[in-house]
Amino acid sequence: MVGKSQIKLIKSLQLKKNRIQHQLFVVEGLKTIQELLKSSFEVYKVLSTDASFVTDHEEISELISAADLKKMSSLNTPNGYLGVFKMSKVGAIQLNDWIVAVDTVQDPGNLGTIIRLCDWFGIKNLVCSTTTVDCYNPKVIQATMGSITRVNITYLDLSEFLRASELPIYGAFMDGEKVYNSTISSKGILVMGNEANGISSEIAAYISKRISIPQFGDQTAESLNVATATAILLNEIRRA
Repeated sequence: MVGKSQIKLIKSLQLKKNRIQHQLFVVEGLKTIQELLKSSFEVYKVLSTDASFVTDHEEISELISAADLKKMSSLNTPNGYLGVFKMSKVGAIQLNDWIVAVDTVQDPGNLGTIIRLCDWFGIKNLVCSTTTVDCYNPKVIQATMGSITRVNITYLDLSEFLRASELPIYGAFMDGEKVYNSTISSKGILVMGNEANGISSEIAAYISKRISIPQFGDQTAESLNVATATAILLNEIRRA
């Protein structure tokens, strides 16, 4: 049986301050847990209501009741698998290819999808402002579908990083040059902004080229979702 102290610890990891304190984070869902088990992330414990899974992974897992799992889960309907993993050390940022940088992206689903997009398009490095949602937030982890294991994510002072960079810096703006007409370099930094406010003025000062996604429909949609916009721009970058 899982003890009360363990339940309390795992439940506490829904908060960023507790994740940082314990250097642990929670993963829910069999597919994502399996992705992390195959990666360089170190497992702390996997709890499951699936007896066959526990038998196959007895050295790292423990059988748990559905009632206890619900006490720890961040999901309305827990799916039977909850893993706790140790946070990984951040690797050095590679400057030989494209880098995606996000400025105060706050929706966990958006950040998780952007991480997944980086994985899909072979972007090895994602740079986040310190005001961006925590990549170990359970909802972010869920949205990455395991891609967090293949993208190096760094939180830093974004303005300082951009100021010191020698790479061309592209930023997504509503009034930028149409990306389909732009000359795209072989490597650079793509900056994506906050869901409501876009790229902040502080960060915009370091953008060397403003690009946009042209709108073809009626002028009724105010803007694109930041993750959707990232997908379109990364597709164009990789086409160049």
